Amino acid sequence: MDIEGQHGNQGELAGNIQLLDNEQPQGISSAQYQKSEQKATSTLDEPVSETILRDLRMIGYKLKYVLLPKMKEDKGKELRNWDLWGPLLLCLCLAITLSIATSSQAETVFAIIFVVVWIGAGVVTLNAKLLGGKISFFQSVCVLGYCIFPINIASFISLFLPKGYTVLFIVKACICGLSFLWSTRASVPFMGTLVSEEKKFLAVYPVFLFYLFLSWFALVA
Repeated sequence: MDIEGQHGNQGELAGNIQLLDNEQPQGISSAQYQKSEQKATSTLDEPVSETILRDLRMIGYKLKYVLLPKMKEDKGKELRNWDLWGPLLLCLCLAITLSIATSSQAETVFAIIFVVVWIGAGVVTLNAKLLGGKISFFQSVCVLGYCIFPINIASFISLFLPKGYTVLFIVKACICGLSFLWSTRASVPFMGTLVSEEKKFLAVYPVFLFYLFLSWFALVA
């Protein structure tokens, strides 16, 4: 009798464990829970090519947000779903473009841009966190990395502008200035919401310096 009772208790315990494993999280509807479970399973079984295409579509959607910032109420919502592939690609493209523009010091320029982008984004993020910002480190780095896209466009256009002409230099300066404003406009609404209103300037000011340096480098290159 005792053995049967123990087996019965073990069966109940196993049943309880199984229920806990399959328990639906609170605050999520049954449809959303089933959809998330199916998505998690499908991403594990999908081909590598499909995974790459999905990541590229995600990067393209975030770049679209940077080029066409939504309403202020959005506050960079799409960029909160962070990844580092997009910022890495943009950083490499910017470093390569500027190194081509200064072929005599290509290696030095490439190293400077690569280091400045990642170290600068890290410093801006740490500054926001020290001011009381509640954000993931990689979320902030992702936002700052994606928002250099306008500077990428400006540096690429500048490759095709001949040097030695004052008018063309003014045009180049206008393009780089516009890219600076665009990058800042895309990132500031997000960074400004991380801290209280009285500390907002202290959190946003390093963002200005970060994009100002990259835009200036694109101009002089």
